[in-house]
Amino acid sequence: MNKLPILLLLLFLNLGTIFGQQFIARQGQVTFFSYATVEDIEAKNNQVLSILDFDKKEIAATMLMRAFVFKKDLMHEHFNESYIESDIYPKATFEGILLEGLENAGPQTQLINGKITIHGITKEIEIKTTIQKTENSYTISGEFNLTVKDFNIKIPPILSNNIAKVVLVKFNFQYEPYENE
Repeated sequence: MNKLPILLLLLFLNLGTIFGQQFIARQGQVTFFSYATVEDIEAKNNQVLSILDFDKKEIAATMLMRAFVFKKDLMHEHFNESYIESDIYPKATFEGILLEGLENAGPQTQLINGKITIHGITKEIEIKTTIQKTENSYTISGEFNLTVKDFNIKIPPILSNNIAKVVLVKFNFQYEPYENE
């Protein structure tokens, strides 16, 4: 009996298992909030791409800085031209490792160690997240603080009271199984 068709069938079935541990969030959300005495600054980016690989315990995310939406157009302009310099540094990225394995039941708190790159500067960061499994999808959410000076973002002294030194960043990613097309 020819064993090749059986081996091919087993290989095909195993591919589903191999690729079944990779998930993608095509429209993740990242928001940031900066408290200032004159006016709070808040922006939202709903165009964040993230990949999650449970087999390797890896997660990666990337977003275009110009995709942040502000309440005021002038804030958007200053953010992209004066502070983030989006023409020079168009995106922010994150690459990390889940420190623990994932259990099947209920929401879980997980730490993710990784590197975040903003404004051309890469920093190590540890993020406390909540992971929730539903059917074939996952939701990962969390928040962390970033210090503006750590990323060489210059704030003119005259505006230093208008912009917080530490910015609160929140994220929420809805992952679906990744299907290699």
